[in-house]
Amino acid sequence: MRNLTYLKTAAATAAAFALIGAAPAFAAVDSETAYVLNTFSFLVNGALVMWMAAGFAMLESGLVRSKNTATICLKNIALYALSGLTFYLVGYNLMYMDVTGYIGSFSPFWGPDDAEALAGTFSDGGYSASSDWFFQMVFVATAASIVSGTLAERTKLWSFLAFVVLLTAIIYPIQGSWVWGGGWLSEMGFSDYAGSTLVHSVGGWAALTGAIILGARKGKYTAEGRVNPLPGANLPLATLGTFILWLGWFGFNGGSVLALGSAASAIEMANVFANTNMAAAGGVLAAMIVTQIIYKKVDLTLALNGAIGGLVSITAEPADPTIGLAILIGAVGGVIVVFAVPLLDKLKIDDVVGAIPAHLFCGIWGTLAVAISDPEATFVTQLTGVVSIGLFVLVLSSIFWLILKYTIGIRASVEDEIEGLDKAELGLEAYPEFGQGSQSF
Repeated sequence: MRNLTYLKTAAATAAAFALIGAAPAFAAVDSETAYVLNTFSFLVNGALVMWMAAGFAMLESGLVRSKNTATICLKNIALYALSGLTFYLVGYNLMYMDVTGYIGSFSPFWGPDDAEALAGTFSDGGYSASSDWFFQMVFVATAASIVSGTLAERTKLWSFLAFVVLLTAIIYPIQGSWVWGGGWLSEMGFSDYAGSTLVHSVGGWAALTGAIILGARKGKYTAEGRVNPLPGANLPLATLGTFILWLGWFGFNGGSVLALGSAASAIEMANVFANTNMAAAGGVLAAMIVTQIIYKKVDLTLALNGAIGGLVSITAEPADPTIGLAILIGAVGGVIVVFAVPLLDKLKIDDVVGAIPAHLFCGIWGTLAVAISDPEATFVTQLTGVVSIGLFVLVLSSIFWLILKYTIGIRASVEDEIEGLDKAELGLEAYPEFGQGSQSF
Protein backbone atom coordinates (compact mmCIF):
# COMPACT_ATOMS: atom_id res chain seq x y z
CA MET A 1 0.00 0.00 0.00
CA ARG A 2 2.92 2.35 0.74
CA ASN A 3 4.87 1.74 -2.45
CA LEU A 4 5.92 -0.87 -4.97
CA THR A 5 9.37 -1.47 -3.51
CA TYR A 6 8.62 -5.05 -2.53
CA LEU A 7 7.36 -5.93 -6.00
CA LYS A 8 10.30 -4.19 -7.67
CA THR A 9 12.77 -6.07 -5.47
CA ALA A 10 11.15 -9.44 -6.17
CA ALA A 11 11.21 -8.76 -9.90
CA ALA A 12 14.83 -7.65 -9.79
CA THR A 13 15.83 -10.80 -7.91
CA ALA A 14 14.09 -13.05 -10.43
CA ALA A 15 15.67 -11.15 -13.32
CA ALA A 16 19.12 -11.55 -11.81
CA PHE A 17 18.76 -15.32 -11.56
CA ALA A 18 17.41 -15.49 -15.11
CA LEU A 19 20.38 -13.47 -16.37
CA ILE A 20 22.95 -15.89 -14.96
CA GLY A 21 20.91 -18.89 -16.03
CA ALA A 22 20.43 -20.23 -12.54
CA ALA A 23 17.41 -21.09 -10.49
CA PRO A 24 17.07 -19.60 -7.00
CA ALA A 25 18.22 -21.90 -4.23
CA PHE A 26 15.11 -21.15 -2.22
CA ALA A 27 11.59 -22.31 -2.90
CA ALA A 28 8.66 -19.94 -2.82
CA VAL A 29 6.46 -20.30 0.23
CA ASP A 30 2.77 -21.03 -0.17
CA SER A 31 0.27 -18.18 -0.06
CA GLU A 32 -0.92 -18.93 3.47
CA THR A 33 2.62 -18.94 4.87
CA ALA A 34 3.38 -15.67 3.08
CA TYR A 35 0.17 -14.22 4.54
CA VAL A 36 1.24 -15.21 8.05
CA LEU A 37 4.76 -13.84 7.62
CA ASN A 38 3.52 -10.55 6.17
CA THR A 39 1.07 -10.14 9.03
CA PHE A 40 3.76 -11.04 11.55
CA SER A 41 6.05 -8.38 10.06
CA PHE A 42 3.38 -5.69 10.41
CA LEU A 43 2.70 -6.62 14.02
CA VAL A 44 6.30 -6.91 15.25
CA ASN A 45 7.60 -3.90 13.35
CA GLY A 46 4.53 -1.93 14.40
CA ALA A 47 5.31 -2.76 18.03
CA LEU A 48 8.83 -1.42 17.50
CA VAL A 49 7.41 1.81 16.11
CA MET A 50 5.06 2.05 19.09
CA TRP A 51 8.15 1.72 21.32
CA MET A 52 9.41 4.93 19.70
CA ALA A 53 6.70 6.72 21.70
CA ALA A 54 8.69 5.79 24.80
CA GLY A 55 11.83 7.08 23.10
CA PHE A 56 10.28 10.46 22.38
CA ALA A 57 8.96 10.65 25.95
CA MET A 58 12.39 9.92 27.45
CA LEU A 59 14.28 12.18 25.03
CA GLU A 60 11.96 15.10 25.68
CA SER A 61 11.86 14.45 29.43
CA GLY A 62 15.63 14.63 29.53
CA LEU A 63 15.84 17.85 27.53
CA VAL A 64 13.21 19.85 29.43
CA ARG A 65 13.75 21.35 32.87
CA SER A 66 12.71 19.22 35.84
CA LYS A 67 9.69 21.44 36.61
CA ASN A 68 8.09 20.40 33.28
CA THR A 69 9.03 16.71 33.18
CA ALA A 70 5.74 15.16 34.30
CA THR A 71 3.80 17.34 31.87
CA ILE A 72 5.87 16.25 28.88
CA CYS A 73 5.43 12.60 29.92
CA LEU A 74 1.66 13.08 30.10
CA LYS A 75 1.58 14.80 26.71
CA ASN A 76 3.43 11.91 25.09
CA ILE A 77 1.20 9.14 26.40
CA ALA A 78 -1.93 11.21 25.74
CA LEU A 79 -0.97 12.04 22.15
CA TYR A 80 -0.33 8.37 21.45
CA ALA A 81 -3.77 7.45 22.75
CA LEU A 82 -5.43 10.27 20.81
CA SER A 83 -3.60 9.30 17.63
CA GLY A 84 -5.02 5.80 17.82
CA LEU A 85 -8.54 7.10 18.36
CA THR A 86 -8.46 9.64 15.53
CA PHE A 87 -6.85 7.19 13.09
CA TYR A 88 -9.64 4.73 13.86
CA LEU A 89 -12.47 7.24 13.59
CA VAL A 90 -11.38 9.02 10.42
CA GLY A 91 -7.64 8.91 9.69
CA TYR A 92 -7.19 5.49 8.09
CA ASN A 93 -9.99 5.74 5.54
CA LEU A 94 -9.17 9.39 4.88
CA MET A 95 -5.64 8.28 4.02
CA TYR A 96 -6.23 5.01 2.20
CA MET A 97 -9.77 5.08 0.81
CA ASP A 98 -8.79 7.59 -1.88
CA VAL A 99 -11.64 8.56 -4.19
CA THR A 100 -10.35 11.74 -5.85
CA GLY A 101 -6.54 11.57 -5.90
CA TYR A 102 -6.44 14.31 -3.26
CA ILE A 103 -8.50 13.07 -0.32
CA GLY A 104 -10.00 9.86 0.99
CA SER A 105 -13.22 9.03 2.78
CA PHE A 106 -14.43 10.55 6.07
CA SER A 107 -15.46 7.32 7.74
CA PRO A 108 -14.22 5.00 10.50
CA PHE A 109 -12.10 1.91 10.03
CA TRP A 110 -14.87 -0.59 10.65
CA GLY A 111 -12.68 -3.55 11.39
CA PRO A 112 -10.97 -6.45 9.67
CA ASP A 113 -12.03 -7.65 6.25
CA ASP A 114 -10.36 -11.04 6.38
CA ALA A 115 -13.24 -13.20 5.17
CA GLU A 116 -11.29 -14.66 2.25
CA ALA A 117 -8.35 -15.60 4.45
CA LEU A 118 -10.62 -17.22 7.02
CA ALA A 119 -12.19 -19.20 4.19
CA GLY A 120 -8.76 -20.47 3.19
CA THR A 121 -8.18 -18.17 0.20
CA PHE A 122 -4.95 -16.16 0.32
CA SER A 123 -3.95 -13.62 -2.30
CA ASP A 124 -0.30 -12.99 -3.13
CA GLY A 125 1.20 -10.39 -0.84
CA GLY A 126 -1.80 -10.53 1.48
CA TYR A 127 -1.92 -9.72 5.20
CA SER A 128 -4.45 -9.23 7.97
CA ALA A 129 -6.37 -5.97 7.65
CA SER A 130 -6.02 -5.22 11.37
CA SER A 131 -2.26 -5.70 11.23
CA ASP A 132 -2.08 -3.13 8.45
CA TRP A 133 -4.25 -0.67 10.40
CA PHE A 134 -2.03 -1.10 13.47
CA PHE A 135 1.19 -0.56 11.53
CA GLN A 136 -0.13 2.56 9.81
CA MET A 137 -1.56 3.93 13.06
CA VAL A 138 1.70 3.93 15.03
CA PHE A 139 3.25 6.23 12.42
CA VAL A 140 0.69 8.94 13.17
CA ALA A 141 1.82 9.32 16.76
CA THR A 142 5.39 9.90 15.61
CA ALA A 143 4.42 13.06 13.76
CA ALA A 144 2.58 14.38 16.82
CA SER A 145 5.51 13.56 19.13
CA ILE A 146 7.73 15.89 17.11
CA VAL A 147 5.43 18.79 17.92
CA SER A 148 5.35 18.09 21.66
CA GLY A 149 9.12 18.37 22.02
CA THR A 150 9.44 21.64 20.16
CA LEU A 151 6.66 23.40 22.07
CA ALA A 152 7.50 22.05 25.51
CA GLU A 153 7.53 24.12 28.71
CA ARG A 154 5.05 26.82 27.69
CA THR A 155 2.08 25.19 25.94
CA LYS A 156 -1.24 24.52 27.65
CA LEU A 157 -1.96 20.82 27.94
CA TRP A 158 -5.48 20.76 26.49
CA SER A 159 -4.68 23.25 23.73
CA PHE A 160 -1.79 21.06 22.62
CA LEU A 161 -3.97 17.94 22.66
CA ALA A 162 -6.64 19.76 20.64
CA PHE A 163 -4.03 20.44 17.97
CA VAL A 164 -2.96 16.79 18.08
CA VAL A 165 -6.53 15.80 17.18
CA LEU A 166 -6.51 18.18 14.19
CA LEU A 167 -3.05 17.04 13.09
CA THR A 168 -3.75 13.32 13.27
CA ALA A 169 -7.34 13.40 12.03
CA ILE A 170 -6.97 15.87 9.15
CA ILE A 171 -3.50 17.13 8.25
CA TYR A 172 -1.52 13.89 8.39
CA PRO A 173 -3.96 11.55 6.60
CA ILE A 174 -4.83 13.95 3.77
CA GLN A 175 -1.25 14.61 2.72
CA GLY A 176 -0.48 10.93 3.33
CA SER A 177 -3.18 9.95 0.85
CA TRP A 178 -1.36 11.89 -1.85
CA VAL A 179 1.48 9.36 -1.76
CA TRP A 180 0.78 6.21 0.25
CA GLY A 181 -2.92 6.26 -0.62
CA GLY A 182 -2.25 6.28 -4.36
CA GLY A 183 -2.97 9.99 -4.81
CA TRP A 184 -1.62 12.59 -7.21
CA LEU A 185 1.96 12.71 -5.91
CA SER A 186 2.22 8.95 -6.14
CA GLU A 187 1.02 9.05 -9.74
CA MET A 188 3.62 11.74 -10.45
CA GLY A 189 6.39 9.41 -9.22
CA PHE A 190 7.17 11.03 -5.85
CA SER A 191 8.86 8.52 -3.55
CA ASP A 192 9.01 8.50 0.24
CA TYR A 193 9.69 4.95 1.41
CA ALA A 194 8.93 5.28 5.12
CA GLY A 195 8.14 8.95 5.64
CA SER A 196 11.01 11.44 5.74
CA THR A 197 8.48 13.95 4.42
CA LEU A 198 5.10 12.32 5.05
CA VAL A 199 5.82 11.76 8.76
CA HIS A 200 8.88 13.70 9.91
CA SER A 201 8.67 16.86 7.84
CA VAL A 202 4.93 17.03 8.50
CA GLY A 203 5.60 16.98 12.23
CA GLY A 204 8.41 19.48 11.70
CA TRP A 205 6.27 21.94 9.74
CA ALA A 206 3.52 21.72 12.37
CA ALA A 207 6.09 22.30 15.11
CA LEU A 208 7.63 25.25 13.27
CA THR A 209 4.32 27.06 12.85
CA GLY A 210 3.44 26.37 16.46
CA ALA A 211 6.79 27.68 17.70
CA ILE A 212 6.42 30.92 15.73
CA ILE A 213 2.83 31.56 16.80
CA LEU A 214 3.44 30.47 20.40
CA GLY A 215 6.66 32.39 20.94
CA ALA A 216 9.79 31.53 22.89
CA ARG A 217 10.07 30.52 26.53
CA LYS A 218 10.43 33.34 29.00
CA GLY A 219 14.10 34.27 29.33
CA LYS A 220 15.31 32.32 26.31
CA TYR A 221 16.17 35.40 24.24
CA THR A 222 17.07 38.91 25.41
CA ALA A 223 16.22 42.21 23.76
CA GLU A 224 19.91 42.58 22.88
CA GLY A 225 19.78 39.36 20.87
CA ARG A 226 21.63 37.17 23.36
CA VAL A 227 20.60 33.52 23.67
CA ASN A 228 20.27 32.19 27.21
CA PRO A 229 20.70 28.40 27.36
CA LEU A 230 17.97 26.63 29.32
CA PRO A 231 19.57 23.19 29.73
CA GLY A 232 17.59 20.02 30.23
CA ALA A 233 17.44 18.24 33.54
CA ASN A 234 18.54 14.72 32.65
CA LEU A 235 20.94 14.02 29.81
CA PRO A 236 21.26 10.29 30.63
CA LEU A 237 17.49 10.03 30.15
CA ALA A 238 17.74 11.91 26.84
CA THR A 239 20.47 9.49 25.75
CA LEU A 240 18.30 6.51 26.67
CA GLY A 241 15.47 8.03 24.65
CA THR A 242 17.72 8.35 21.63
CA PHE A 243 18.76 4.70 21.86
CA ILE A 244 15.10 3.67 22.11
CA LEU A 245 14.29 5.73 19.01
CA TRP A 246 17.24 4.16 17.18
CA LEU A 247 15.92 0.69 18.01
CA GLY A 248 12.35 1.57 17.09
CA TRP A 249 13.49 2.95 13.75
CA PHE A 250 14.28 -0.58 12.58
CA GLY A 251 10.55 -1.23 12.72
CA PHE A 252 9.76 2.16 11.23
CA ASN A 253 11.87 1.58 8.11
CA GLY A 254 12.06 -2.21 8.10
CA GLY A 255 8.32 -2.68 8.40
CA SER A 256 7.83 -0.35 5.45
CA VAL A 257 9.01 -3.16 3.17
CA LEU A 258 5.38 -4.23 3.73
CA ALA A 259 6.16 -7.90 3.24
CA LEU A 260 8.16 -10.79 4.65
CA GLY A 261 6.66 -13.62 2.64
CA SER A 262 9.56 -14.20 0.25
CA ALA A 263 13.35 -14.28 0.23
CA ALA A 264 13.38 -11.08 -1.81
CA SER A 265 11.43 -9.18 0.84
CA ALA A 266 13.59 -10.66 3.61
CA ILE A 267 16.74 -9.50 1.79
CA GLU A 268 15.27 -6.05 1.32
CA MET A 269 14.37 -5.81 5.00
CA ALA A 270 17.90 -6.81 5.97
CA ASN A 271 19.32 -4.10 3.70
CA VAL A 272 16.93 -1.56 5.22
CA PHE A 273 17.99 -2.50 8.76
CA ALA A 274 21.68 -2.19 7.89
CA ASN A 275 21.31 1.14 6.10
CA THR A 276 19.13 2.55 8.86
CA ASN A 277 21.68 1.62 11.50
CA MET A 278 24.66 3.04 9.65
CA ALA A 279 22.93 6.27 8.65
CA ALA A 280 22.38 6.95 12.35
CA ALA A 281 26.02 6.14 13.04
CA GLY A 282 27.06 8.57 10.32
CA GLY A 283 24.86 11.26 11.82
CA VAL A 284 26.36 10.86 15.29
CA LEU A 285 29.98 10.94 14.15
CA ALA A 286 29.46 13.85 11.75
CA ALA A 287 27.76 15.92 14.47
CA MET A 288 30.59 15.17 16.91
CA ILE A 289 33.32 16.11 14.46
CA VAL A 290 31.66 19.33 13.36
CA THR A 291 30.92 20.49 16.93
CA GLN A 292 34.53 19.76 17.90
CA ILE A 293 35.77 21.86 14.98
CA ILE A 294 33.35 24.76 15.52
CA TYR A 295 33.00 24.90 19.30
CA LYS A 296 36.22 23.11 20.34
CA LYS A 297 34.05 20.78 22.42
CA VAL A 298 31.68 17.95 21.63
CA ASP A 299 28.04 18.69 22.44
CA LEU A 300 26.12 15.62 23.65
CA THR A 301 22.71 17.02 22.74
CA LEU A 302 23.85 17.71 19.17
CA ALA A 303 25.30 14.20 18.94
CA LEU A 304 21.95 12.77 20.04
CA ASN A 305 20.10 14.86 17.49
CA GLY A 306 22.77 13.90 14.96
CA ALA A 307 21.64 10.29 15.36
CA ILE A 308 18.02 11.27 14.85
CA GLY A 309 18.94 13.49 11.90
CA GLY A 310 20.74 10.56 10.29
CA LEU A 311 17.76 8.28 10.86
CA VAL A 312 15.30 10.80 9.40
CA SER A 313 17.58 11.37 6.40
CA ILE A 314 17.68 7.70 5.39
CA THR A 315 13.96 7.10 6.00
CA ALA A 316 12.89 8.33 2.54
CA GLU A 317 14.92 5.59 0.84
CA PRO A 318 16.60 2.99 3.08
CA ALA A 319 16.48 0.07 0.63
CA ASP A 320 18.39 1.20 -2.47
CA PRO A 321 21.61 2.83 -1.16
CA THR A 322 24.78 0.91 -0.40
CA ILE A 323 25.86 0.97 3.23
CA GLY A 324 28.56 3.49 2.33
CA LEU A 325 26.07 5.83 0.72
CA ALA A 326 23.71 5.41 3.69
CA ILE A 327 26.50 6.54 6.02
CA LEU A 328 27.07 9.64 3.89
CA ILE A 329 23.35 10.46 3.74
CA GLY A 330 23.14 10.15 7.52
CA ALA A 331 26.32 12.19 7.99
CA VAL A 332 24.86 15.07 6.01
CA GLY A 333 21.85 14.90 8.33
CA GLY A 334 24.14 15.19 11.34
CA VAL A 335 25.85 18.25 9.85
CA ILE A 336 22.47 19.84 9.06
CA VAL A 337 21.45 19.52 12.71
CA VAL A 338 24.61 21.23 13.95
CA PHE A 339 24.12 24.28 11.73
CA ALA A 340 20.31 24.46 11.95
CA VAL A 341 20.09 24.67 15.75
CA PRO A 342 21.96 28.02 16.03
CA LEU A 343 20.13 29.26 12.94
CA LEU A 344 16.80 28.86 14.72
CA ASP A 345 18.20 30.71 17.72
CA LYS A 346 19.25 33.60 15.49
CA LEU A 347 15.66 33.72 14.23
CA LYS A 348 14.42 33.52 17.85
CA ILE A 349 12.50 30.34 17.15
CA ASP A 350 12.56 28.36 20.39
CA ASP A 351 12.77 24.62 19.74
CA VAL A 352 13.29 22.97 23.11
CA VAL A 353 14.58 19.59 21.91
CA GLY A 354 15.92 20.46 18.44
CA ALA A 355 13.13 18.61 16.65
CA ILE A 356 12.78 21.07 13.78
CA PRO A 357 16.37 20.63 12.53
CA ALA A 358 16.35 16.85 13.00
CA HIS A 359 12.90 16.11 11.58
CA LEU A 360 12.03 18.97 9.24
CA PHE A 361 15.37 19.96 7.74
CA CYS A 362 16.76 16.42 7.63
CA GLY A 363 13.43 15.16 6.32
CA ILE A 364 13.69 17.55 3.38
CA TRP A 365 17.29 16.51 2.73
CA GLY A 366 16.48 12.80 2.92
CA THR A 367 13.55 13.14 0.53
CA LEU A 368 15.65 14.97 -2.05
CA ALA A 369 18.47 12.44 -1.61
CA VAL A 370 16.17 9.67 -2.90
CA ALA A 371 17.12 10.79 -6.42
CA ILE A 372 20.74 9.83 -5.70
CA SER A 373 20.09 6.11 -5.28
CA ASP A 374 16.71 5.51 -6.95
CA PRO A 375 16.96 5.75 -10.75
CA GLU A 376 13.19 6.09 -11.04
CA ALA A 377 13.10 9.22 -8.85
CA THR A 378 13.95 12.71 -10.05
CA PHE A 379 15.04 15.73 -8.07
CA VAL A 380 12.25 17.85 -9.57
CA THR A 381 9.53 15.38 -8.59
CA GLN A 382 10.94 14.97 -5.09
CA LEU A 383 11.13 18.74 -4.67
CA THR A 384 7.54 19.07 -5.89
CA GLY A 385 6.39 16.69 -3.19
CA VAL A 386 8.39 18.44 -0.46
CA VAL A 387 7.07 21.89 -1.40
CA SER A 388 3.42 20.86 -1.90
CA ILE A 389 3.22 18.94 1.36
CA GLY A 390 5.12 21.69 3.18
CA LEU A 391 2.73 24.39 1.99
CA PHE A 392 -0.31 22.28 2.84
CA VAL A 393 0.88 21.60 6.39
CA LEU A 394 2.06 25.18 6.94
CA VAL A 395 -1.28 26.66 5.93
CA LEU A 396 -3.51 24.26 7.85
CA SER A 397 -1.26 24.22 10.93
CA SER A 398 -1.20 28.02 11.03
CA ILE A 399 -4.99 28.16 10.75
CA PHE A 400 -5.46 25.59 13.52
CA TRP A 401 -2.91 27.18 15.86
CA LEU A 402 -4.43 30.65 15.37
CA ILE A 403 -7.96 29.36 15.98
CA LEU A 404 -6.81 27.77 19.22
CA LYS A 405 -4.83 30.87 20.21
CA TYR A 406 -7.79 33.21 19.86
CA THR A 407 -10.35 30.87 21.41
CA ILE A 408 -9.07 28.75 24.28
CA GLY A 409 -5.51 30.09 24.22
CA ILE A 410 -2.36 28.04 23.65
CA ARG A 411 0.21 29.60 25.98
CA ALA A 412 0.53 29.09 29.71
CA SER A 413 0.58 32.21 31.85
CA VAL A 414 3.89 33.77 32.85
CA GLU A 415 3.30 32.68 36.45
CA ASP A 416 2.62 29.07 35.42
CA GLU A 417 5.67 29.01 33.17
CA ILE A 418 7.93 30.28 35.94
CA GLU A 419 6.50 27.86 38.50
CA GLY A 420 6.60 24.99 36.03
CA LEU A 421 3.74 23.25 34.25
CA ASP A 422 3.98 20.19 36.48
CA LYS A 423 2.68 22.11 39.48
CA ALA A 424 0.51 24.54 37.53
CA GLU A 425 -1.38 22.03 35.36
CA LEU A 426 -0.88 18.68 37.08
CA GLY A 427 -0.37 19.62 40.72
CA LEU A 428 2.64 17.35 41.12
CA GLU A 429 6.38 17.13 40.55
CA ALA A 430 8.36 14.56 38.59
CA TYR A 431 11.17 14.65 41.17
CA PRO A 432 9.44 15.68 44.43
CA GLU A 433 12.33 14.70 46.69
CA PHE A 434 14.51 17.28 44.95
CA GLY A 435 11.95 20.11 45.14
CA GLN A 436 12.33 23.14 47.34
CA GLY A 437 9.53 22.03 49.59
CA SER A 438 10.72 18.46 50.03
CA GLN A 439 11.06 17.03 53.53
CA SER A 440 13.11 14.22 54.97
CA PHE A 441 11.52 11.70 57.30
